[in-house]
Amino acid sequence: MYQHILVPTDGTPLSASAVKQAMSLAKTVGAKVTVLTVVHRLPTLALGPSNPYADEFRRDAHAEAERRLTEAEQEAKQVSVPCEVVKVEDRQPYEAIIETAGARGCDLIVMASHGSRGISALVIGSETMKVLTHSKLPVLIYR
Repeated sequence: MYQHILVPTDGTPLSASAVKQAMSLAKTVGAKVTVLTVVHRLPTLALGPSNPYADEFRRDAHAEAERRLTEAEQEAKQVSVPCEVVKVEDRQPYEAIIETAGARGCDLIVMASHGSRGISALVIGSETMKVLTHSKLPVLIYR
């Protein structure tokens, strides 16, 4: 069936649940897992080239991403699933998800149904929907 599952996580509770479900699926089918978190890279215009908070923002975003990946690694160890973790920085998270899946040789993407809610989801769109629209790989959505 599936041999290598990519699981993007954004730190939301639903995303954390999707990681757990993906680990369970991987255990059942004997697959390995790559857990991905994408640190959203803001354009220089958004933070400004001399914004004193830019470095702090990036540092905090990367620290949060590392925390997510550590939790995913612990989840994989608990169920004895081979797991790699990947952190990338990108302006378009859905593109990073699809590119990582291809580069790592994944044959399934498992992700939460949504991350952003409300107006922000309407403005930037659902990353899950973008992955569904653009991915050539099967995508399993966890709700």
